[in-house]
Amino acid sequence: MQRRGDLDVVALQAPRLDPWRFDRRVLWDQVLLPLAAARAHVDALHCAAGTLPLVATAPIVATVHDVAWLRAQAHARFYARAYFGGFQLARYRRAGRIIVDSQFSRDELLSLGGFDPARVAVVYPGVGRDLASLRRVPAAQPFALAVGTVERRKNLALVVRALANVPDLHLLSVGPPTPYRNECLTLARELGVAERVTLRGYVPREELLALYASATVVVAPSRYEGFGYSVAQARCAGVPFLAARSSSLPEVAEDAGDLLPVDDAAAWSDALRALVAARDVAEARAAADRPGAIARFDWDAAADEVSRTYRAAAR
Repeated sequence: MQRRGDLDVVALQAPRLDPWRFDRRVLWDQVLLPLAAARAHVDALHCAAGTLPLVATAPIVATVHDVAWLRAQAHARFYARAYFGGFQLARYRRAGRIIVDSQFSRDELLSLGGFDPARVAVVYPGVGRDLASLRRVPAAQPFALAVGTVERRKNLALVVRALANVPDLHLLSVGPPTPYRNECLTLARELGVAERVTLRGYVPREELLALYASATVVVAPSRYEGFGYSVAQARCAGVPFLAARSSSLPEVAEDAGDLLPVDDAAAWSDALRALVAARDVAEARAAADRPGAIARFDWDAAADEVSRTYRAAAR
């Protein structure tokens, strides 16, 4: 949007503040962000992280990535569910405009009531050009790559179970951990596949690109996704993928990869074995899909839509 030059876009941020700490996140949302917006005299404030302040001095554009806190986070601490769930839902209803990542998320939000559908727009997030131009060099030792927070709704344990019946395949997970990580590692030990399961945590961008370049398959077994970024990234990088037939994943995947039942470990085992056995076929399918995916998940196209939303909110 800054390259476009038709809007004066100001980034409001606090790089030293850790958004993964609940108290720091609330401090940013409710104190530091509104103050920064007031000092910048903005015409519209875009809250892109899914959380909004109680008080704002400008019309708000809210990005609502999903309503998982109201649908799939019953295991989380009560104060987090209250803040990210009901409290934010009330803020969304007062926002001038809302951007959602998928038609699925739009339907989910509107089903909760209290929203004017004309104010809720679907804008697919873009995938970075570094992924879109990535050169694939698949590793000789096959491995499945899972990208995203290691939390219960992401359902990584399903792939761990499937791995027990797919000899020689490794599972590599990258993304911030939660206590669910320990459950996955315990399960891997119980099934005798611990030596083939690596949960690496957050990795730098350069390492993430290298993993997409060399992965045999990207796995997205989530029960609930507002968008399913790893599937979009896999498609734009030309990586074969398997995804759960749940939430927004079929919308993001289209017909570019196989969709599997969210709780059927046997089906995942069968699909992984078949893909590893016919890697050349899977690679060719992914390569053929890649140009269309790059066009669909384009940041310039997203910027066009977001620009229109800003202007509407400011009016």
